[in-house]
Amino acid sequence: MSHRVTPPNVQAFVGGTAILPDRLLPDATLLCEAGKIRAVGVATEIQVPPSTEHIDCSGQFLSPGFIDMHVHGGRGADFMDGTLAAFQTVCTAHAQHGTTTIFPTTTTGTPQQILAMLAAFQAARKSPIGSLLGGVHLYGPYFAEDKVGCHLVSGRREPQSSEYESYFDSDCVRIATCAAELPGAIEFYQAAAERGCLITCGHSNASWAEMQIAFEAGMRHVDHFWCAMSSVPSLRQRLGVPMQASMAEFVLLNPLMSTEVIADGFHLSPELLEFAFRMLPERLCLVTDANRALDMPAGEYRFGHCDDGSWLYSDGRVGWATDRRSLASSVVGMDTMVRTMLTHTTATLPEVIRMASLTPAERTCIAAETGSLEVGKWADLLLLSDDLHVRQVYSRGVLV
Repeated sequence: MSHRVTPPNVQAFVGGTAILPDRLLPDATLLCEAGKIRAVGVATEIQVPPSTEHIDCSGQFLSPGFIDMHVHGGRGADFMDGTLAAFQTVCTAHAQHGTTTIFPTTTTGTPQQILAMLAAFQAARKSPIGSLLGGVHLYGPYFAEDKVGCHLVSGRREPQSSEYESYFDSDCVRIATCAAELPGAIEFYQAAAERGCLITCGHSNASWAEMQIAFEAGMRHVDHFWCAMSSVPSLRQRLGVPMQASMAEFVLLNPLMSTEVIADGFHLSPELLEFAFRMLPERLCLVTDANRALDMPAGEYRFGHCDDGSWLYSDGRVGWATDRRSLASSVVGMDTMVRTMLTHTTATLPEVIRMASLTPAERTCIAAETGSLEVGKWADLLLLSDDLHVRQVYSRGVLV
């Protein structure tokens, strides 16, 4: 992957099948000028200007680039390493799997480590390589003590304004996560809402009542459905009787809530992926939640900061806690999530691509700029083979 260069003034992507939000468009022509989409339609409808660069898409799908709103690392690096080199390594890796916009995601860790990650984000934004940076997902450290998952337990804590205000003041955070039941969670949500963040509840054992209070404070999303989240049985253990509805029931019944799935074939079974699609067709996002073991050989890796993050084991297909009993993040890219979702559910190709592009763009408020093949949006494009492997990636009209 190379640094971005000035794209040709006008490009025409011709002959492929364009994946639109609601349908497939065979024999499509997409016209791109100065990095933006100027026309899209069947070939006979589009007048291509002279001196246009032609990109032959015959036998391929033309797709919007993927948007990953929950991702930690890849190719041996983690965003929490807090260096420009780590950011460039991870963004390069995920671009090769079709992700054109990425939201670097924190883990649990010290305030100093999170501030270093934010500083590295700012540096990387000035010299982008690979996936473009959509904003930081402030994910750790505000998790419930009994739902920390593979994150470093000593790095979790309850939210304090004296800490998180410095994160928000960086003007990098676009997604903000906190377990709804924690003391100080509502104040955190309110502060995030003032900054226009997508507010999420994650690594939480929250009840319906706690979710309702969080919703009223601005929470609209929950992280990785069924993973590190409350259930009716877990709330029975925490709160006794009567049994109470959990995060899952709250999301399913509230039409303003969205969620995400890790469709790597290991985190969730086919029937759970099908259930999520059927219940939440336009409120469901695909995410990788990938760690630094993506594109790396099997072995042990740090999850989070390279010096003191928790250990995980990658078998080359998925991450495991070192005891090999519980899952610890994924080790594959968004292209794998798309193929798995298409293979194991009844979702159509446009519906699956929407989960990886337009829906996350809508939830993170960047859908006016990217996320679908529509006139006026940036030309963040993928050429996909007929079996949905990534052939070429274009970011703002530039071959990445």
